[in-house]
Amino acid sequence: MSDNSDDQGYWKANVRLIWLCLIIWALCSFGFAILLRPLVSGIAVGGTDLGFWFAQQGSILVFLVLIFFYAIRMNAIDREHGVDEE
Repeated sequence: MSDNSDDQGYWKANVRLIWLCLIIWALCSFGFAILLRPLVSGIAVGGTDLGFWFAQQGSILVFLVLIFFYAIRMNAIDREHGVDEE
């Protein structure tokens, strides 16, 4: 990262990825589990409704997937901008 435009591109990609992860996390944990629960309560997943599933285990599973997704995407962004550790 030698010039300023590359620095801005790197941080822009990093912040965009963080916002994407936060939006998905908020949608799953607050949206589907609390705010939109009446809308998704008629959808059955594993013998229970989708809102209950998101409130009990779905948000946790989505959060774990987001951790791995963020790490993989961040490694790719680091390689694209030449700041990887290898």
